[in-house]
Amino acid sequence: MTAFVLTVRCASRRGLVAAISGYLFEKGCNITDSAQFDDAETGRFFARITCAPETGTELEDLKEGFAPIAEEFGMEWGMHDTSERMKVIIMVSNFGHCLNDLLYRWRIGALPVDIVGVVSNHMTYQKLVVNHDLPFHHIKVTKENKPEAEARLMDVVTESGADLVVLARYMQILSDRLCKEMSGRIINIHHSFLPSFKGANPYKQAFQRGVKLIGATAHYVTADLDEGPIIEQDTVRVTHAQSPGDYVSLGRDVESQVLARAVHAHINRRSFLNDDKTVVFPASPDSYKSERMG
Repeated sequence: MTAFVLTVRCASRRGLVAAISGYLFEKGCNITDSAQFDDAETGRFFARITCAPETGTELEDLKEGFAPIAEEFGMEWGMHDTSERMKVIIMVSNFGHCLNDLLYRWRIGALPVDIVGVVSNHMTYQKLVVNHDLPFHHIKVTKENKPEAEARLMDVVTESGADLVVLARYMQILSDRLCKEMSGRIINIHHSFLPSFKGANPYKQAFQRGVKLIGATAHYVTADLDEGPIIEQDTVRVTHAQSPGDYVSLGRDVESQVLARAVHAHINRRSFLNDDKTVVFPASPDSYKSERMG
């Protein structure tokens, strides 16, 4: 059945919910799922509403009629058909666990996206990607050619029409310019429970500090390294008897799950930027259901 999702972010004020729900009712839409949040600190209102058009209302007609309401309340908003798939580019270096996990979830329909390419600064996963009938782009990165490499990356993004870039353990720092240009459209997985243990060797730092929980953090990429708004996090318990290598192995599973959940939130338009934080609404019913169950 056709369903539309409306996302709203704006300054909080009286009458927002009434205006939105009243309009959808007038257009013959039944609200099937709704989430909202009023942030007292930032003074912002966030909402995600899924509705079913029961009288044949078309998406473009619905958007056109909603525009004056959005203007009146100063909304940043979007309205989409839930069957539309975001176009995604995955970037990877030499650690493939997150890439493999995303490809598997995509293959069984658990991540309903169109993967339009995989970019890597190494050739390690070329065969894997090609075997999935996906475009593989090898963009070598050095200190000398970084501007040219990022220009090639942006060409790939533009030509493929990608809506989202996923850094699946891509071990290169993106430039400030690229981070700003793609703000809110790049998700990174960091192999640590941020904001602690930043940098390239967080598991070693965690081991040296004798922590009892290690974890992973998926966040939007900003110009500040590992400081972007956090979308998803999780942990796994460790003990004093485990080695740094154990930490790495246990952490890989957490990284894959956390990244997949963050991507799932973004592609289902559940994640909203809120200054240095995010608002992430719960998943709608059936949104985790895959085409191939069992």
